[in-house]
Amino acid sequence: MTAVETRPARNPNADIIEEFRANEGRVGGFFTGFDLLLLHHRGARSGVERINPLAYQAVDGGYAIFASKGGADDNPDWLYNVLANPDTVVDVGTETIAVHAHEAVGDEYERIWSKQKSDYPQFAEYERRTARDCIPVVVLERV
Repeated sequence: MTAVETRPARNPNADIIEEFRANEGRVGGFFTGFDLLLLHHRGARSGVERINPLAYQAVDGGYAIFASKGGADDNPDWLYNVLANPDTVVDVGTETIAVHAHEAVGDEYERIWSKQKSDYPQFAEYERRTARDCIPVVVLERV
C-alpha cells in the first residue's frame, strides 16, 4: 500500500488575490469594472486567518462590502467572521488599512444597498435570487 500525500486545500481566491497584488488592486475576469478590496478576517470559531476579494463601495471615508454570495440562500462565512472579529484590515490598491466593521441597518443600509443595486444591477439580481430576507451590508470604518 502506498501512502497518500495530502496537501493543504488551495484557496479558491488565490489567483484573484495574486492578480490584485501584482496589479495595484486591479483584476480582470469576473471583477472587471468593480472596485475591489481584499478583506482580511479571522475565523469566528477556528481562528484561522483568511482573505477574500470583495467588491466595495466607498462610503464616508470607509468602505461598504456586500454579503451577496452570488445570490445564494446562505450568508458567506466571511460575514460571520468579520462581525465576530470586527477590528481587521483591508487592502485597497497598494494600501493596507485598519478598519472596524459593523453591519449596516435602517437608513444606512437602504442608502448603501440602493446605490449598489443601481450602480451594479447584478446585485439586484442576487437579491431577487436569494431566499434570504436581505443581503447584509457591512461598513468598514477606518480606524
